[in-house]
Amino acid sequence: MPAADPDPTAGRDRPRLLGAADVRQMAAALDLRPTKQRGQNFVIDANTVRRIVRDSRITGDDVVVEVGPGLGSLTLGLLEVARRVVALELDEVLAAALPATIAERAPAYVDAVEVVHADAMRVASVPGPAPTALVANLPYNVSVPVLLHLLALLPSLEHGLVMVQAEVADRLAAPPGSKTYGVPSAKAAWYADVRRAGAIGRNVFWPAPNVDSGLVAWTRREPPATTASREQVFAVVDAAFAQRRKTLRATLAGLAGSAPAAEAAIVRAGVDPRARGEVLGITEFARIAEGLQEEPG
Repeated sequence: MPAADPDPTAGRDRPRLLGAADVRQMAAALDLRPTKQRGQNFVIDANTVRRIVRDSRITGDDVVVEVGPGLGSLTLGLLEVARRVVALELDEVLAAALPATIAERAPAYVDAVEVVHADAMRVASVPGPAPTALVANLPYNVSVPVLLHLLALLPSLEHGLVMVQAEVADRLAAPPGSKTYGVPSAKAAWYADVRRAGAIGRNVFWPAPNVDSGLVAWTRREPPATTASREQVFAVVDAAFAQRRKTLRATLAGLAGSAPAAEAAIVRAGVDPRARGEVLGITEFARIAEGLQEEPG
């Protein structure tokens, strides 16, 4: 029987996770007043952190990107399992304070984490080995653009779990034809298979948000085989949902130059011009993007 893989945490003291009192004390020491502008709602429940880490299915082989680590609640939990964590933090005060928190509460793991003061929506690279997982409590006001930017920027990402507003979680995981299917659903499907992975209560945050939260899990897959670029396909997606209740023939007229040209391109893609964008999957959008690039005849 083959030997089990060695536990990367063996022989090391486990990180001490943060509780509600810890979070409030740390915030007071930093004179920190959480802002809605930056989506700052800090997890204060260690069991929720353990659940996120468990459901993310990360292992000791994973290099994890975390967005918005804040005071370090989730970072400490990730360090217990992952090989390495790169934490992207926009807030200068929080970015400066996090290394000291790691040194105090997880001294055996200080070499396994790198804190980067950066805007995750604009970051151009991530230092160190190629990351394999994205696990984060994403700032709710920018969760979709941050997720799509990192999926595009880091093709080495294989899987992940993010916490977002419940309504956004529904949209990201929605299949074609459902009421919540839209631009986020279609664009996320370009990169990955996406699924809902559970709900999170409001009382595990400080301050408690005014919305419910949800977990979204994803696994990387190859995008549709197409001669169209991602930008061209996403332009079709944006146009198709700009006027949700109109037919593709009408919504894509601007991209094609006219409604008849749009209809011809849609027909070339094998799609009904009278259909609406809400019933198409990312593969159909890719075929339409190809059709728009082809000369008729």
